[in-house]
Amino acid sequence: MLTRRSMLLTPLAASLARVATAQSADPGKMLLAMHQNTSSGAGLRGALEGWSRAGIRYVELGSPQLQGFLENDTLPAARRLLENLDLTPVSAAVVLQDIWLPGPARAESLEAWRRGCDQFANLGLTRIYSPSVTNRPVTADDFAATPDCIREAGDIAAEYDLTAMIEFTRTSTHLSTLTSSLQVIRAAAHPNVRPMLDFFHFWSGLSKFEDLDLLEPGELAHAHFQDLLDGPRELIDNDSRIIPGDGIAPVVRILQKLAEKEFTGALSVELFRAEYQQGDPFEVATEIRGKCEAVMQEAGVL
Repeated sequence: MLTRRSMLLTPLAASLARVATAQSADPGKMLLAMHQNTSSGAGLRGALEGWSRAGIRYVELGSPQLQGFLENDTLPAARRLLENLDLTPVSAAVVLQDIWLPGPARAESLEAWRRGCDQFANLGLTRIYSPSVTNRPVTADDFAATPDCIREAGDIAAEYDLTAMIEFTRTSTHLSTLTSSLQVIRAAAHPNVRPMLDFFHFWSGLSKFEDLDLLEPGELAHAHFQDLLDGPRELIDNDSRIIPGDGIAPVVRILQKLAEKEFTGALSVELFRAEYQQGDPFEVATEIRGKCEAVMQEAGVL
């Protein structure tokens, strides 16, 4: 069947598809990527140009940065920018309320989800995610309805040949743990929906290391890669995210467990501290690349 994405792809976008699956050709190895949030202050172009100079080859795009770029430019220009810098987009973020459960924002979020799928498919991506950002009271009925909501979002992603992913977040009142995320994704049983893992949300939240054993081989689609600042857990916030290897999280053990679970996708570094977001993207990416590659080498996944 000819999908919506097949019709949208131009020859230029098709050329990006050569490595846009975010899967390493070397079994047991993983790919180092940069998330747009890490250099958000530089905008789409500034971040990508700086990262490319630092030797980064895999990137995760964000909807706010893309929309900022599109205020004065076009999707074909964004495709050309990625291609000219030899950058492969491995995933895209669209942050939406009520996308994974019934709620007052769901209809609007589904429209935004479709727009995001359309735009990012045009850029040659094969993966897109939205975190569970719900913070209102959630009931057992909401959880019971979640698989149907997942299927609906998965159907939209499938129209564009995209894999949709759910990011559980530590402060969510809906999906805040790996166990809950796996439960509803498996209940939905949609071929275009898979779990992802954010190291920060995993290690600073209610999940525990043994929960990684619940992953089926090859089930995990993507990962956000961070360490955790030492300090009281009661004071944890986004500033507690730091470069892998600089904190207290067992990042090497987690990587080794993910390798055991046959994960060979991208490790996307997503940080929010001002010194990264407002720093020079080349310098930030150079520091991150050096430290992350050392950690990945120690874990045997580079």
